[in-house]
Amino acid sequence: MGATKRVAALTALWGALRAARQPGSPGIGAHVAAVPRMLAAGLTGRYPGLSKTRMALALVGVFYVVSPVDFMPEILLGVFGLGDDAVVAAWVAGAVLAETDAFLRWEAERRRVVVGQVIR
Repeated sequence: MGATKRVAALTALWGALRAARQPGSPGIGAHVAAVPRMLAAGLTGRYPGLSKTRMALALVGVFYVVSPVDFMPEILLGVFGLGDDAVVAAWVAGAVLAETDAFLRWEAERRRVVVGQVIR
């Protein structure tokens, strides 16, 4: 993988981690707890912000990291063979944090109560 892809993946992860640490924003635990709700809402179509393509790409990324088949095998390249796995893992983690952040904002917006009159 090129250096620009590694930098982009790490930048996305760093940005998502920094956003999660901002005062008033949900922490990492809230993001992790929101993943099952987000997936359920995305698969049923209630949450329009998560496409099935994005879910499939994240799933492929997870399978790539845990798969014994590798683009750059660790047996031949040693520690350098872990580089592609690290980039994919960073991308998946950054994508999950960014998506759950958007989902949590969407959930909060839906829970907001507007005081007013009921029009019949």
